Amino acid sequence: MGRVQGKVALVTGGASGIGLSAATLLAREGAKVVIGDFNFEGAKEAAVHLKHQGYEASAIFLDASKEESIKEAVDFTVEQYGTLTVLFNNVGLTNLKKDLDVVNIDLDEWDRLMNVNVKSVLLGSRYAIPHMINAGCGSIINTASMAGFSGDALRSAYGASKAAVVNLTRYIAAQYGKNNIRCNAVAPGLILTPAAANNIPPAVLGIFEKYNALPYHGEADDIGFTVLFLASDESKFITGQTIQVEGGHYMANPSIADFNEYMARIHKETM
Repeated sequence: MGRVQGKVALVTGGASGIGLSAATLLAREGAKVVIGDFNFEGAKEAAVHLKHQGYEASAIFLDASKEESIKEAVDFTVEQYGTLTVLFNNVGLTNLKKDLDVVNIDLDEWDRLMNVNVKSVLLGSRYAIPHMINAGCGSIINTASMAGFSGDALRSAYGASKAAVVNLTRYIAAQYGKNNIRCNAVAPGLILTPAAANNIPPAVLGIFEKYNALPYHGEADDIGFTVLFLASDESKFITGQTIQVEGGHYMANPSIADFNEYMARIHKETM
């Protein structure tokens, strides 16, 4: 207990999924937490739930596509708790219907995803950093994605935006490290948040599991605990890094799953 005792955290996109996991773990480990989300009712419900457990938490409406809303969330956090030392830039969008291959992608969707997925990280950091400088320390954590490290048939804008988050993380770390501000990112693979579990067909989940090195899918807490580590002083000599939390899905020769199936079939036939 107390891994982030005395810290003040703003978690964007904190009403559900990965954001809710991170907000909950940070609060349980001693941080005062502000949950910002477009789903304001969900953010308030999450904050009330944490308060009932004896933790410090508040909620604010956050539209990550609007600079003013991001600034208001940062200012609200400082007004509520006197400072801001942890920022989890977690808001991100994807759209499988419009974010297609580069020939057919909806260009308005490209602009929308770049604005929300990348610019919101820039703006959150832009407004948080002066408060972190005043506090003498800070940890910024950004949600990237394994889509930022690989190519795919669809989601061109999403992948490009997440690659931008990875490199923006390095730039923030390089520019403000001497102010005792660290900046890191976490890159999830397929994570079974409630939304993912309810919307991804079982056949698709099976495909992902086949190519995971581990025999199971990730859960929101797998990312939440990584965020907690990066927010804590346990990671005080880590900055500019993107931690890939993806069950080994991307680290092996992509043919290994099919090769293992082939070898198992040959072995069975020769028994």
